[in-house]
Amino acid sequence: MLAPFPIPAPSIAPQTSQQPPRAHNTKMPAPTVTAQRAVEIKEKGVAVVSDTAPIPAVRDGYVLVKVTIIALNPTDWKHVDFEGLPGSRLGCDYAGVVIATGDNLARKFKEGDRIAGFVHGANHNNKEDGAFAEYIVASAAVALHVPDDMSDEDAATLGVGVTTCGQGLFQSLKLPLPDTNEARDESRKETLLIYGGSTATGTLAIQFAKLAGWTVITTCSRKNFDLVRSRGADAVFDYKDADVGAQIRKHTNDKLAYVFDCISLESSAKVCAEAIGSAGGHYSALLGVEVDRPDVESRFTMAYTAFGELFINLFGRDWPAKPEDVEFQIGFWSLVEWLLKEKKLMVHPVDVRPGGLEGAIDGMDRMRKGELSGKKLVYRVAEKSRKIALTL
Repeated sequence: MLAPFPIPAPSIAPQTSQQPPRAHNTKMPAPTVTAQRAVEIKEKGVAVVSDTAPIPAVRDGYVLVKVTIIALNPTDWKHVDFEGLPGSRLGCDYAGVVIATGDNLARKFKEGDRIAGFVHGANHNNKEDGAFAEYIVASAAVALHVPDDMSDEDAATLGVGVTTCGQGLFQSLKLPLPDTNEARDESRKETLLIYGGSTATGTLAIQFAKLAGWTVITTCSRKNFDLVRSRGADAVFDYKDADVGAQIRKHTNDKLAYVFDCISLESSAKVCAEAIGSAGGHYSALLGVEVDRPDVESRFTMAYTAFGELFINLFGRDWPAKPEDVEFQIGFWSLVEWLLKEKKLMVHPVDVRPGGLEGAIDGMDRMRKGELSGKKLVYRVAEKSRKIALTL
């Protein structure tokens, strides 16, 4: 196995990158070559950096981006190990600069705009869609203009987390969207359990739920209690406690009815089943797990439906286009852009790692081993390192 890079001690600071923010409009020349460096799946269990990856053509609804920063998510290494197609490009989270625009953009972007968002890495339909490359095509529907005072390192953390929170909290559980005029009806205040609050999605979910006026309780390891409290959690429980479900049920007076599970394993679903009150409730997961109770409505969301496009062969099935999902995300990403500009939303703590695209391969291996907690790994694409491959 690869020798991992050292990771510094965790920090709860919301803005940890050292790179200064860039000017909002930074025009960059279009590429004059047809090949680039990108992280691709070589075969099941193996990812490599290709020096001859094609630069994708801009298509309707998309922009061409020169990528500055990429960030890692569990879905990246899982595609390598389980679902990926050889030759497909990895990665979902990015930040960079728009260098060309397609027609019919869902949100307005122009050349020179700083941009961050979500792309469909390891897409069987379009193998060139991944974020781990020097140049990518990105949907304007699930992207935002990076605020002038935000670094690309911080902006790159948002893609998967924002999309997933939008689907899980506001489409699946049907929480009211945060009110931009801050006029909240306290009589409607309810309690939400976010299982896995110290994950990159969890820290965002805590903030979104608080902005929507909800009381938030969450689970994480004790070392991350300060992190989730800094994002607004009203109560925190150690997920390692054998009776954590019973603790939560007691804390909520047997009235908990809403759960967003950011871990989405059988073990987390079991705890959530124990925590939900005797009247039943609603459970939303990120994978196809369910709460084993007839009085609880279990749902799960798939972030890739946010593009409103058909995609194939994921979890052994094809996924039809869901126009309602992309329509929701267009408005939601606009809201998130406003929240960031108004400083009402903090990004997940970042850990800027060395090595560029090669470093990202090593980072995926660290994630697979479960070595990370409370930090988002980000990489500067322009950096280069030794040739390495991710293998089982």
